[in-house]
Order: sequence, then C-alpha cells, then structure tokens
Amino acid sequence: MTEGVSRRQSTLDEVAELAGVSRSVASRVLNNAPHVSRAKREAVERAVHRLGYVPNPTARALATRQTGAAALVVSGEDPSIFADPFFAQVIVGASAALEDADLHLMLCLAASDRGRRRVEQLLRSKGADGVMLMALREDDPLSRMAEEAEMPVVFGGRPVGLDPRWYVDVDNVGGARQATEHLISAGRTRVATIAGRLDTEVGRARYRGYRDAMLAAGLDPYPPEVGDFTESTGAAAMAALLANHPGLDGVFAANDNMGAGALRTLREAGRPVPGDVAVVGFDDLAVARIADPPLTTVHQPIEALGREMARMLVALIGGQDPTPLILPTRLVTRASA
Repeated sequence: MTEGVSRRQSTLDEVAELAGVSRSVASRVLNNAPHVSRAKREAVERAVHRLGYVPNPTARALATRQTGAAALVVSGEDPSIFADPFFAQVIVGASAALEDADLHLMLCLAASDRGRRRVEQLLRSKGADGVMLMALREDDPLSRMAEEAEMPVVFGGRPVGLDPRWYVDVDNVGGARQATEHLISAGRTRVATIAGRLDTEVGRARYRGYRDAMLAAGLDPYPPEVGDFTESTGAAAMAALLANHPGLDGVFAANDNMGAGALRTLREAGRPVPGDVAVVGFDDLAVARIADPPLTTVHQPIEALGREMARMLVALIGGQDPTPLILPTRLVTRASA
C-alpha cells in the first residue's frame, strides 16, 4: 500500500471516487465487464493499485447477478397496501439495504390469480435475482412457488405450515404476551382480544401470546373477534365484543389500526378509555400516537424488518448462508392503558 493510505480496508466507493467514476463503473471494471472505456478502466485500475483494494467475495458474487433487481412480493390485492404505514416502513428499510448492494427494488402483489401468475412467471424466468415474500396466508400458493423457485427467497414473517430456511420475523408471541400482561398487571381481569387474520402466522402468533398470558395469570381467555388489520374491522370487532361481553375491562388489539378502530367504537358507546376499558395495540405506528386517547402499543422495528430481509437476501445472492432472525419488541405506554 502506498504512503498516506490508511491501513483500514478500502471500499469500492473510495476506489470510484479516486478514479473519478461512478460506483457501478468501478464494479464493472473489477469484474471485467464489457462496455467500459479504456480511460475509465485504467483509472479504476490505478485507484485499486494505489488503495490496495481487495474485492469482497460477496460483492463479486453480486456483480454476476443477471437482472440487478430484487422483488418484494406481498400476498395482497389492493395496490394501496404499499402506502399502508406498515408496508411503507418495510419498503424504506428494504430499499436502503438494496441500494447499498446496487439492487433495484420491484414491488409485486400476488393475491389474485393474475397476480400469482405474474409472480410465478417472475420466479420461473428468473426475472429478479432474489425475492422477499410477505403476508402469506395458510395454503398460499406462493409458499409452493417459493419452495420450487431456483433463486434465493427470504420470508418476511414465517408462513403458516411451512418451515422456511431463511426468514426475518419479530417476536409476535412475546410482544402480545407483554401487552396482555400489562393489562393484567393494571388490574384488568376481563381482557378480550381483537385478533388478526387467523389464516396468517402473525395473527395466530399474537393470539397465542394473548392466550398464554391469560392462562398464566389464571384467567379465562375470551374467544377472539377477528379483523383483517384494518381500522374498520377493529371497530366492528370491538362492537361485537361489547355485545357479547359487556363487562370486559381490557382489550388487546393485534395491530394499531384495529386498536384505533376499537377506541372509536368505545368512544361512540360511551365507554371511557382507560377508565372503563383499557386498550393496547401492536406495531407502534403513527396512528397510535394520534389516537384519542394515544394508544399504548407494542413497538416492533418495522423498518429494520425490511432492512434485515434485504440484507439476508443480498447475502444469499452473494453465496452466503445466513441464519434466520427474530427481532425484539417492546411495550410503549400511553394514555389508553
């Protein structure tokens, strides 16, 4: 290494900057790709020599990718799902990690027959270098497609009935248990739950956490009212709970949207929160902070979920074998409980 150069391992960005070229041009030179002028190639080679740059094996493997894109596939039908605060944060995290690897992010919906055919074509034609799958339901055809895919696949959340090799998830059971325990520790003994879809692992896991906490405290769990993670279904589920169990004094909602819907129904029914009924949600989205009253909730690191999914996928594309990852949750106490 020449005089004045740090002993720290140089990066591709530093090579590109010294050579006066873009990062992608520097990468193409290092991988002997075509369509680079002689002047730029020589400039990069001089920078490599001066900095003593040693290419990272993962970076080399990434440079051999075919498409330069990774797909985030969600088992949903409404394109506005990508504007949902939860998925929006996932996308932010995934995009940042993929940008670091020079991979573009593709967004795909795959709940309809037409959507699934497009995803199946994507997987069979290797139209992306890797895929991240989210929001899978029980017996979802995407699970079979993923098993048969000849490309790296990372699951965001574990699917029902499948034990994938690579996934990133959050501690849904532990977070739901903590939410319910918080209600019980505040003296609430008639605690019901608004569960998420029970044909999804996240819905089942959060219901298990609620049930575990109730049984551990010697309390009888209530049969769940089920919503689809939207505010309107949370409001409807809360109305059903009030009709069936008018004496309840606590509610755990499996996400903040449904928790906000529950608060609206309780307000309309003249049931003060938290004086009469305490409510806890899950996610820690913006809706929890602006709810009336502000919603106590379980924080999950949503942006980190997207980021770690993408990092795991990049590692797979680069020939590595990463281990599954479970992200922690924590309780955020606000006025509703």
